[in-house]
Amino acid sequence: MQADWPKGYKSGHRPLISILDKMIAQDLLKTLMSVLTVIVVIIVSRKFIRVLDKAIEGQVSNETLLSILGLKTIIACVTFLPAAIFMAVLMVLGRMYRDQEMAAVASAGGGTGVIYRAVFLLVFPLSILAGGMASYVAPWAEARVGQLMQQDEESADLRGIAAGKFSEYSQGDLVVYVEKITGDGKMHDVFVQNRQHGTTGIINAKAGRLQDLPTGRYMVLEQGERIQGQPGDFNYIIEQFDEYAVRVDTKIAAASFIQESIATDVLLKSTESRDIAELQRRFFIPLGILLLSFIAVPLAQISPRGGVYGNMLIGFLIYFSYGNLVHVSQSWVIKQTIQPWLGAVGVNLLLLLIGSFLLARFYGWRWLLDTIKSKVAM
Repeated sequence: MQADWPKGYKSGHRPLISILDKMIAQDLLKTLMSVLTVIVVIIVSRKFIRVLDKAIEGQVSNETLLSILGLKTIIACVTFLPAAIFMAVLMVLGRMYRDQEMAAVASAGGGTGVIYRAVFLLVFPLSILAGGMASYVAPWAEARVGQLMQQDEESADLRGIAAGKFSEYSQGDLVVYVEKITGDGKMHDVFVQNRQHGTTGIINAKAGRLQDLPTGRYMVLEQGERIQGQPGDFNYIIEQFDEYAVRVDTKIAAASFIQESIATDVLLKSTESRDIAELQRRFFIPLGILLLSFIAVPLAQISPRGGVYGNMLIGFLIYFSYGNLVHVSQSWVIKQTIQPWLGAVGVNLLLLLIGSFLLARFYGWRWLLDTIKSKVAM
């Protein structure tokens, strides 16, 4: 590595972005994409199974599945970006210590400030991007998922009818079997069981079709027979018909808007403790990226002999402890156990103290105090 700084690394004609900055930032970006992809695939797959269950039951249409999958992916990317960046910094710097690249940087006059500069060259823009996504994109995605689910629940009846199988809707009140469906959507050899107010109706028809009328949506059946009566009784009504329509009542699904789907502008104007806690959760995402990255730099230096993954266990413990403390803090803010300002500051201040302790442990307390004094004096 050649340097054109005759007075040392920290003086002379130093470029705005050095080769070392680019190298670390590029490695961080590649590792970040890999880690984030693995985390998002695992999390989204678990959540998507629930949506698939509803699709099998006919509550969600096949056309909506891909839209929900994309929206869930966006939400997961925003939520787990702090964890992915934390692990990426640990892995990249741990590898550099194992390969003695940090020793080469130190011999050229580069200290911790140089590493922080290279790391935050990528982390700081990502924190700004994450803040915008957590404040606006993620709530929009949550609200959109809720809208799609509500629309599909309202139109769930008669979705998923396929030839050669029984399709059950409205918790068993409507059962449909179709022997054949032609390209124009017409159904042949149709069996319908419709249960209303304790009375069961059995309909066999040669053909049928779905038709939307001003009064609602109907299944219009042709050339068939209808049997209606109370199960267990011998009083049945048998009718022959040329054309008979079964109305499919549109459901009115209750709108289930979760707290995460509320717009940030609305939360800023609210004085409700639940809204304040949700607003703090969104601000914790960019702050978590900055503070976890601050901790990751000295944490990677504690046990260089452990290899690339030597400090990953400690990193997992720190992150999960941080995540649990955030949830506890939000719960206390909602229950008004603590003041909102303490919920916003307490956990982040603790994380900052942990990072300062790790720095002092590696370099010594005198170095840390001298560094702080020099920065304040400037």
